[in-house]
Amino acid sequence: MKGLSRRALFGACLGCGTAHLGLHATPVKAQGWAPPPAAQRCPSRWGPNDRRGSMNLLTPDRIRNAASMIREGRKIEMGHLLAQNMPFFGTRRFDVHQKQVFMNPQSNRRGSNEEVVIGEIGQVGTQFDGFPHQTIGNEVYNCVDLPSIMSRTGFTQMGIETVGTIMTRGVLINVAGFKGVQTLPDTYEITVADLEGALNRQRVELREGDAMIINTGWGHLWARENARYVAGCPGIGVAAAEWLIAKNPMLLGADNWPVEVAPSATMPGASLPVHQIALVVHGVHLLENMNLAEIVASGRNEFCFMMQPLRAQGFSGSTVSPAALF
Repeated sequence: MKGLSRRALFGACLGCGTAHLGLHATPVKAQGWAPPPAAQRCPSRWGPNDRRGSMNLLTPDRIRNAASMIREGRKIEMGHLLAQNMPFFGTRRFDVHQKQVFMNPQSNRRGSNEEVVIGEIGQVGTQFDGFPHQTIGNEVYNCVDLPSIMSRTGFTQMGIETVGTIMTRGVLINVAGFKGVQTLPDTYEITVADLEGALNRQRVELREGDAMIINTGWGHLWARENARYVAGCPGIGVAAAEWLIAKNPMLLGADNWPVEVAPSATMPGASLPVHQIALVVHGVHLLENMNLAEIVASGRNEFCFMMQPLRAQGFSGSTVSPAALF
């Protein structure tokens, strides 16, 4: 869906609700969240010079513990295929042009083929948000002044190349399953009660340093109902985000495009506040547009989570292909 802005699409879906699926939403009170002033959010818990945020939780012990969860030698991919039928936002694009380079002159007739890609490879497909991707005013994580780290060739600090390979315990929070539906309704706001209910049903507890991944079922629309997919989505609200972040995740992920609910009925005057809460205030990365159908079907709620963002210098994010290993 090239050429459609998020703002326009949000407005088109303000009337979408839960009635059409017969799903009763957990009551959500109106919220009055506003970005905290710099004095309240900085320095971060890891000190004024920190640039890694929740990746400080990626310790040798956590990597070893995650590796110990691999017993069957089984892998489930949790990333969507990068293709030109993906849903896109605004001017984002992913154009692939196959390029037959040449036929080599030697007797073995070795031909050579390549691709030329024109696109936002940091912000398309299953994507991982870096800290420079979002701001509060002109400040990114830990109150770093955005203009001071910008250059014509990328960000000079906190680029996605600084994250490196992630390996930790992954936990699937199957909210759609808890609600008894394949897909939560458009703009359904996941509450703390929903998260607790899903975890209790799955008999799983969250631990510090987990990759906490939420199944809304929205991924079933991917490359099938692209206009609806980008017009809005179910996801966590501010209260649920703060509840999860209080448990010190390594990252928050979901099978929708912003992890959070969009638009938010309880925060009608705010634009994607969970992005600011996670990335800017707390230094917690977001993993969007996940493909969770297979992991949900497997019935596995705990696994070794592994992912390698692109080593793309100065990028604000990265297309990724996370995997669950058993």
